[in-house]
Amino acid sequence: MHVSMKWLKELVDVDLTVEELVDRLDMTGTAVESVRAVGEGLDGVVVGSVLTKEPHPDADKLSYCSVDVGGDEPLRIVCGATNFEAGDCVPVACVGATLPGDFTIKKTKLRGLVSEGMMCSSPELGLGGDASGLLVLPPDAPVGMAFAEYLGQADTVVELEVTPNRPDCLSMVGVAREVAAITGKHATAPVSVPEESGVPVHDAVSVEIADPDLCSRYTARLIRGVSIGPSPEWLAERVTAAGARPVNNIVDITNLVMFELGQPLHAFDAATLALRDGKAAVTVRRAGAGERLTTLDGQERVLDPNMLVIADDSGAIALAGVMGGENTEVSDTTVDILLESACFEPTSTSLTSRSLGLISEASTRFERGVDAEGCVRAADRAAALMAEVAGGTIAPGVVDVYPVPAIPGVLEMRIDRMNAVLGTGIPAGEAAGILTALGLGVEPVGEGLLRVSVPTFRPDLEREIDLIEEVVRVWGMERVPVTLPGGRGRVGRLTSRQRWMRRIDGAMRAAGLNETMTYSFVDPGDHERIRMPLGEGETLVELVNPMSEEQAVMRISLLPGLLRSVSYNQRRGVPDVHLYEIGSVFSTSEGRKLPREHTAVGGVMAGMWSRPGWTGDDHPLDFFDGKGVIEALVDELSPRHFQVRPADLPWLQPGRSAEVLLEGKVAGWLGEVHPSVADAFEAEAPIVAFELDAGVLIATARPVRTYTEVPRYPAVTLDVALLVDEKVSAERVEHAMRKAGGPLLDSVRLFDVYRGKGVAEGRKSLAWALSYRAPDRTLSDDEVRPVHEKLLRKVCGAVGAELRS
Repeated sequence: MHVSMKWLKELVDVDLTVEELVDRLDMTGTAVESVRAVGEGLDGVVVGSVLTKEPHPDADKLSYCSVDVGGDEPLRIVCGATNFEAGDCVPVACVGATLPGDFTIKKTKLRGLVSEGMMCSSPELGLGGDASGLLVLPPDAPVGMAFAEYLGQADTVVELEVTPNRPDCLSMVGVAREVAAITGKHATAPVSVPEESGVPVHDAVSVEIADPDLCSRYTARLIRGVSIGPSPEWLAERVTAAGARPVNNIVDITNLVMFELGQPLHAFDAATLALRDGKAAVTVRRAGAGERLTTLDGQERVLDPNMLVIADDSGAIALAGVMGGENTEVSDTTVDILLESACFEPTSTSLTSRSLGLISEASTRFERGVDAEGCVRAADRAAALMAEVAGGTIAPGVVDVYPVPAIPGVLEMRIDRMNAVLGTGIPAGEAAGILTALGLGVEPVGEGLLRVSVPTFRPDLEREIDLIEEVVRVWGMERVPVTLPGGRGRVGRLTSRQRWMRRIDGAMRAAGLNETMTYSFVDPGDHERIRMPLGEGETLVELVNPMSEEQAVMRISLLPGLLRSVSYNQRRGVPDVHLYEIGSVFSTSEGRKLPREHTAVGGVMAGMWSRPGWTGDDHPLDFFDGKGVIEALVDELSPRHFQVRPADLPWLQPGRSAEVLLEGKVAGWLGEVHPSVADAFEAEAPIVAFELDAGVLIATARPVRTYTEVPRYPAVTLDVALLVDEKVSAERVEHAMRKAGGPLLDSVRLFDVYRGKGVAEGRKSLAWALSYRAPDRTLSDDEVRPVHEKLLRKVCGAVGAELRS
């Protein structure tokens, strides 16, 4: 929201400096994004008069001009614009001037002729407007005067960051009300009483709302006999300061009233509307499937039934709350204006504007909620200005269809409760004064109790605590005394889940991974890119008001964000990436009010653990490195049973993908990312990834571990090589060994896998180191040998193995 200080001071007596006002606004929750002096950056730009205009001898599209800027000699300037003649006054940027955009004017040669400055268009001066030609000034503009001084723009524009719950602050009147409350001043709002004459509007216009759930109120006024033309200076200046581009007097008035009162308006050329029984018949309805409308930007839009349109008997003539139609646009030949002032449902407007990529000042206000009670006031204000500026006459009456009236809320606020929550001693009278200054109706109904009427322009005030917040932010958060929370005998501590999450976090770091954090909002196409199917009946969680099309759904997995992090690093020359993330993933299904959400632990590993040094180690990270990280995590959590089971998962490499099971429950997956998935995220394979359900990790974790005494006697270690079929996993062999080894088998370690010469095709050799140990003595060979031979017999029988000689 751009706030002109000159305009603001007409609505409220501000006696603070801009810096002081910015500080007060920041302290009351209205963040200030920037402060800009209008006319800033226009030093060296003056009013000039074109003395002569001659064709350039070597360029058909250029002219060579002599321009008087109030100096001793006129300037010679080469210009490409065509919308001016000798005798016109224009803004001239002299040599040395720096225009907005950090563009410095220099003396130069253009096609052989010296140019000593530049005659400027409106956008080149940072004023918006038509870029197709020069900004031609009135003939009485004083030659040589500084252009900023000529415009009278000794103004400062403060840009506010208005939160979505404060639609009232998207208007000058709303900001003035806020400033009045925090400064103790009185704010005024412009009031217009239109002078009406001629045939009543009800005899010329009819309005029907077919879908009142999407349009709670629609009002229309008729202004006849207007003359379309440029806006007067005061109007163009005000619209420009608010951040819009002056177009013509009618459009600029609708914009002015929107910025002033917060109510978007739309002007139709009344002569273009289809008649029914002699009246312009306006219908507010849903669009038909496949219905088409060419909007003001010249684009043909294909509509659907989720979109609300304004229509006549010929079809759709505007997208409600978003953009008007080309066929009913106000043009230079327009004589009669049908003025729309309505209240459209926020969600519908948001979905329409974003699906069509048409986000405007009007749609932004409708998305956040427009005060239905202000529709008639805005229409009256705009109609009166049109009659004043464009010379029209206002038809008596207002067509007002209001099927869903806005009802002011009523709340009660307990003064004792307010002070208990805040830790303050604010008197009831002072609290009542603050709420009254904010435009709320306040009535004491007993000692220490206020009944508050909430106006319809404050939809964010729904509970007593909201009123308390309003009081303290205006009274001054900085004045709230600093105290420690009460509660004798209470000791703060982490919950069991928080303690386990910290241990998981520490285990990931100890395993060599670095923590990252990616967005929960992702591109809808990520689901297809990672090829990860949703559960039966599940769907993506779509956002109603996404920040962009690339962040329109909630993530179903941590993998897309992590792969983008890998790609980002690799494309910047960082090949070794070891990242993990702990975050929420989401899904939903038809009929659910809220989406499912659970915490996941994910990781990605690419490149190597470290670049090879004098050791010459250049081992690229693979499936087993990822498995090692998970084993380190499992060792920290100590579940009773841990298993990595081969699985065919579409987003992972075949033969290098697995499920992770804890105590028989599937806790997640592990593997090397499929090359096509890596390519979809512009990442270079191989990439190892895993994702585990934090809920399963915590549910199977054991807080108390079994203590094993440090061995006092040496172990006897025997090596053995077994030939097994390719389909027999090392895990299965190890399980058979531990089962057959009895109490003397202390450890089992696989140290080699061999395929090749001497081993039949379809077979592999697994080499194991088996350690035997007794807790109370040193074992002899006679004790170990029988146990070892018995183990080998049982294992060979269980897995179909053969001893390799």
